[in-house]
Amino acid sequence: MPILILGGTSDARRLAGLLVPAGYDVVSSLAGRTREPLLPAGRVRIGGFGGVDGLVTYLRDERIDVLVDATHPFAATMSEHGVAACGALGVPHLIVRREGWSASPGDEWHRVASLDAAARVIPRLGRRVFLTTGRQGIAAFAGLDECWFLARSVEAPEGDVPRRLEVLLDRGPFTVDGERRLLAEHRIDVLVTKDSGGSDAKLVAARSAGVPVVMVDRPSLPPGPVVATPEEAAGWLSDLARR
Repeated sequence: MPILILGGTSDARRLAGLLVPAGYDVVSSLAGRTREPLLPAGRVRIGGFGGVDGLVTYLRDERIDVLVDATHPFAATMSEHGVAACGALGVPHLIVRREGWSASPGDEWHRVASLDAAARVIPRLGRRVFLTTGRQGIAAFAGLDECWFLARSVEAPEGDVPRRLEVLLDRGPFTVDGERRLLAEHRIDVLVTKDSGGSDAKLVAARSAGVPVVMVDRPSLPPGPVVATPEEAAGWLSDLARR
């Protein structure tokens, strides 16, 4: 049962690590936005498909039996393309999305719908900003000259960036103690992040330091079956194979 995993996330790598030893023929597709990605088990392809039509062609040419979308929760366009391509061919389709974050007592969260909305909220909350939105989202904050930014990403941002910006190149997972030290050393007074779920070390650190959080909400999921973990996805695929 050849399976295409739309990946690039830790959950996608975990899923490939479960499926390949079990004998599944797995191809993981990475977008190619990171020059040195962490590679999963099994076969790997890197690069885009060329829209819905290109994905349809790939699924047909490679005789893919199932598509599993384990992309980042904010990769909305790729998720929509996956649903459309599978619908065109009648290929089973599963989405893997980890649970999002929920505020806890002591949190000061400001939920917004987009990075542009986050940029509008920041000036009334603080002047020293910790950005953990990924390098491709930094341009949304380029016009905030009154603020100083610390942006953490795996690779350096390109294009428009804030005038007062320091870039920290790092890759998680991160610890709560490490995040607390980072907030204190850089005198951070507002954190901006996307509701990607997973490790919440930076959110715990922000809570303990009394730092407000601007939380960008996820885009809506396209229609279709959804599970929260790679283990659930492996079970779903096992049931599908038996049927």
